[in-house]
Amino acid sequence: MNTISPLNSGPILARRKPRLLVVDDEPDNLDLLYRTFRREYQVLRAESGRQALEVLEDDGEVAVIISDQRMPEMTGTEFLSKTVPEFPDTVRIILTGFTDVEDLVQAINNGQVYRYITKPWEPDTLRQLVQQAANTYELLKQSNHALYVAQHQAQLMNRVAELGNIDIAEADALQFIADGWGQILSTRICAIQCLEENNVTLATFGDLCGQNLLDNALVQNAISTRTMQVLPDVSASNLNDSLYRITATRSHLVVPVVFHERLLAVVSFHWEHSYRNLDDVRDILTIPTNQMAQALIANRCL
Repeated sequence: MNTISPLNSGPILARRKPRLLVVDDEPDNLDLLYRTFRREYQVLRAESGRQALEVLEDDGEVAVIISDQRMPEMTGTEFLSKTVPEFPDTVRIILTGFTDVEDLVQAINNGQVYRYITKPWEPDTLRQLVQQAANTYELLKQSNHALYVAQHQAQLMNRVAELGNIDIAEADALQFIADGWGQILSTRICAIQCLEENNVTLATFGDLCGQNLLDNALVQNAISTRTMQVLPDVSASNLNDSLYRITATRSHLVVPVVFHERLLAVVSFHWEHSYRNLDDVRDILTIPTNQMAQALIANRCL
């Protein structure tokens, strides 16, 4: 498995081809829609609203849905309204061969339908409309992901800030952070290793299986350079490390905890999946890690 990052908010943000679901009870129209869009989009098909709901349940979110309005059992607007709660970012287009303006206007006003287009449609017009819809979807996903990442950063910072409100011993403070950060970032392991002389405190969320963090090359690089070290896909590296094998680590990030050039500790994050990159995780950790160093010093934990 190799997805974008641990901070994916549900569906993957970007695909080589946007996914498009076309729904029409007339096979000829369904085939025409498929042929129109198959080169630019990954096209899923359904012959009814009920079948389309099953497709979404099995295959997950799509960028755009094009649905015929007049279908047996369930109209297009009825079907699309059922997709809103689970897939609010999906952009919906109605094809209609008649002038049921009241239903269409209500659906548009309720946010269930982005646009409607009448049959028979002009292919270039429909292509342009679908492209606009796909762009709208992408912007929504990017905006929502940015908000999602910012919320995670705030959660990391709030976890550290809580140390200021409690009287807690050094080891317990580190464990408090390791537990919170490990859960927030959905890690397999989050380990904090003290590095100062005569301080061997180790706090772990998850199980290191008896492995010594300080024997790991990535941890050693973080210590020697005092910079964050990132390995999004262990299998793509040349490292033959027992820590990765025994703990089933597939991606690894290590961040040094530094206060006024004083190296206090390292925080080691391990995930059980490989990723394309860990950029968003890396970006949100700088401020919380600096805050952690200040909190630990202020609380005389180190």
